[in-house]
Amino acid sequence: MPGIDDWLSSYDVGERHEVTVRATPAVALERMLATPVAPDRFVWLLLCLRGLKPRGSIEAFMAANGFLLLERTETTFVVGFYAGPSGVPDAAAWKAASEPRSIKAAADFRAEPAPDGARLITETRVATVGLLARVIFRVYWLAVGPFSALIRRHWLRAAATR
Repeated sequence: MPGIDDWLSSYDVGERHEVTVRATPAVALERMLATPVAPDRFVWLLLCLRGLKPRGSIEAFMAANGFLLLERTETTFVVGFYAGPSGVPDAAAWKAASEPRSIKAAADFRAEPAPDGARLITETRVATVGLLARVIFRVYWLAVGPFSALIRRHWLRAAATR
């Protein structure tokens, strides 16, 4: 069972992308996390348009942009983001948070054994609490979701060629 299931098993929106790489699962995940967050100008532009600073590796980018580290193993990296009336200081508070009008997002990168090496997977899940949060997020996701998927596919492609 992937780590993301332990953190956000019930969600409103989810996306998953994967690629097979010639490496062990542990090496594949390390390559993924070390991949530049802006491996090409297209991803750089998309991140800038969202007001994010596309610098460093994917792992450093997550930490620099407010994502909490929820879980890290040799083959799993899970981060979370919470938007609600109050903040969450750590992973335990993130997991327990469920205030009305809040949005909770989890993203993971994981590597699983595959016949020719490893299957490198990234998954994003978002859960909302309350109708207002759900409606606001759905409108936001209509605009941002396709670009989020493009960024993740570019990240996987870049990690696969490292």
